[in-house]
Amino acid sequence: MGRLAKRLFSSMLACVLGTAANAQTGASVPAAGGAASGAGECPSWLQHKIGKLHSDQTLDLCALTAGKAVLLVNTASFCGYTPQFKGLEALYQAHKEQGLTVIGFPSDDFFQEADAEAETADVCYINYGVTFPMTSAIKVRGRNAHPVFRHLHEAGQPTWNFNKYLVDRNGTIVEHFGSNTAPDSAALSAAIDRVLSEPVR
Repeated sequence: MGRLAKRLFSSMLACVLGTAANAQTGASVPAAGGAASGAGECPSWLQHKIGKLHSDQTLDLCALTAGKAVLLVNTASFCGYTPQFKGLEALYQAHKEQGLTVIGFPSDDFFQEADAEAETADVCYINYGVTFPMTSAIKVRGRNAHPVFRHLHEAGQPTWNFNKYLVDRNGTIVEHFGSNTAPDSAALSAAIDRVLSEPVR
């Protein structure tokens, strides 16, 4: 059994154990602060630049999200939920022309991320064909979390990998979906359709 297979096997067991902490699916949240002030603008909490995964390039989160519906996901390369990359990519391809963007944030907060970004990039780009933006590794929970995730904590701090935060075109957090919510779930699909149908205020 190769190294990747061994890590996937051991991590799948850890993911199963973490499932109980991730029962939340489709929890609605009240309108959060920091919404955009006008059409085509991004909220203050998304006005950050962050490194692109395994690259010298920088991702401008404001430019990527302004006027768009956004699905923000904390990811990991060696988790039982890692195959959700395939579904997230399918969501992105199905809705990007309508104004949805997906952004993945690799994190080792749950000890299931590769040590090297090159390995993370292989999992995302080669194994699962990801084309949506992926950032360099960040922290997503606790007081040292990246400012984007500190804001997302208003909807619920991630308790495992592959939490999904849906944000509307106005920069308001609409719903928080736990790890157990698959990218092709009816609840997530309906929420995405709803935010894409709403105008920018």
